[in-house]
Amino acid sequence: MTRHLVCLSFDFDTASGMIARGLTSPTPVSRGEFGTVAAPRILKLLGRRAIPSTWFVPGYTAATYPDAVRAVAAAGHEVASHGWSHVPPAELSAADEERELVETSALLEELSGRAPRGYRSPSWDLSPRTIELLELHRFIYDSSMMGDDFTPYQARTGDRVQLGEPLRPGRRSAVAELPVSWALDDFPHLEYLRTADAVQLPAFTPTTLFDNALSDFTWMRRELDRGVLTITMHPYIIGRGHRLLALERFVDALAARGARFVTAEAAIAAWQNR
Repeated sequence: MTRHLVCLSFDFDTASGMIARGLTSPTPVSRGEFGTVAAPRILKLLGRRAIPSTWFVPGYTAATYPDAVRAVAAAGHEVASHGWSHVPPAELSAADEERELVETSALLEELSGRAPRGYRSPSWDLSPRTIELLELHRFIYDSSMMGDDFTPYQARTGDRVQLGEPLRPGRRSAVAELPVSWALDDFPHLEYLRTADAVQLPAFTPTTLFDNALSDFTWMRRELDRGVLTITMHPYIIGRGHRLLALERFVDALAARGARFVTAEAAIAAWQNR
């Protein structure tokens, strides 16, 4: 069995990311809502190729579109937590961060029939408390950090980080880390975003994203005995027709190169059992 794994992950934000950025007028909300149109298309594509995947779902999406979350679970994909409001934990109070984690977990378990084992931070910005909270609430893994590219590792908690001082690492936690990268995320490549403070101009083509990912897999397979390539996508972004065609070509190219597609939870299990 191949040891070179690929995890396709989908952050099922719908409009939560827009609302968290203060974009609450009808048009940005509708942009996020397109994710509920795109999700069945993605599930159909994955189903045709028997590809398992992981969907990181905010509580907002689960509460607003419960049938869409049930459909993800019914299709055999992993349902994991993505907070409730899509506000990054680094911007939440301790009480609000824990409340979001607990309430989202309860709702996802109700809809999917299984408590989430994994967590991904909105905007990939953990608070100093997040890993301890994940330990406390018995999460197996996080997928928000970037301390490696192809090799999971145990997340630390309690680091002391101060300007002008060396890093003082905290303890290794019981939470495994499935690392991510902005270079392998469709948001900076494909999404136009204008806020009061900034404008993000995308390339509008998925070529760079999937070329990056395919080259990373080629390098991983050549240089490492084992590894996991994790791709991050958002249904409301990747679910347009021309992008789905590019996604089809990408997964077919990976399969031709010997990739084995797994959920995030399965990738962590394979690493822990290495």
